[in-house]
Amino acid sequence: MKVSKTTLFSEIEKTIQSFDFESIPAERKIILQSLIDYIQSKVNHHAAIRLNLICTHNSRRSHLSQVWAQTAAAYYAIENVFCYSGGTEATALFPMAAQTLTASGFQIKTIAEGKNPIYAIKYATNEPAIIGFSKTFDDDFNPQSEFAAIMTCSQADGGCPFIAGAEKRIPITFEDPKVFDNTTQQAEKYKERSLQIATELCYVFSQIKK
Repeated sequence: MKVSKTTLFSEIEKTIQSFDFESIPAERKIILQSLIDYIQSKVNHHAAIRLNLICTHNSRRSHLSQVWAQTAAAYYAIENVFCYSGGTEATALFPMAAQTLTASGFQIKTIAEGKNPIYAIKYATNEPAIIGFSKTFDDDFNPQSEFAAIMTCSQADGGCPFIAGAEKRIPITFEDPKVFDNTTQQAEKYKERSLQIATELCYVFSQIKK
């Protein structure tokens, strides 16, 4: 049975359609191949695909990766994909990360205030919102087994030699836009990192054969 493609919010659709996968360096494609192989294996066995995107503080890169991975799966009509995020410690989803996603067309609503706000992040009218808040990678909100641990920062990758319950550990690290906080380049650099993450994760899902 053919799976119908989710219609994303128009601005997100346009962004994804603008991606040039040829711009991804060959060495990055080699790194991404492990994730492609993991997802393809799950698709071949009609199994759920659970991805836990992990960085140190679960505040920037892991959230951008979680949101874009879920969106890419919907865009390329890959079923049974469930994306999560976590850190080696819990802090808060950094406001600039949320603002960057909003600027890309995501609809974000704050559903709980506080030191660690909870956000509902939507990429399409008829799809459930992604729940975004900072948590540790082994939080009860996240899967406890049968998932791939995607290490999005080298610090978390080095600091977590073992991720309990993970079927596979895949380091796909990104530079931290945090270094540009409180500078005139902040918005530009967050957008740049978000689009790199989006391009690479869309490339991953574009390679999956259904």
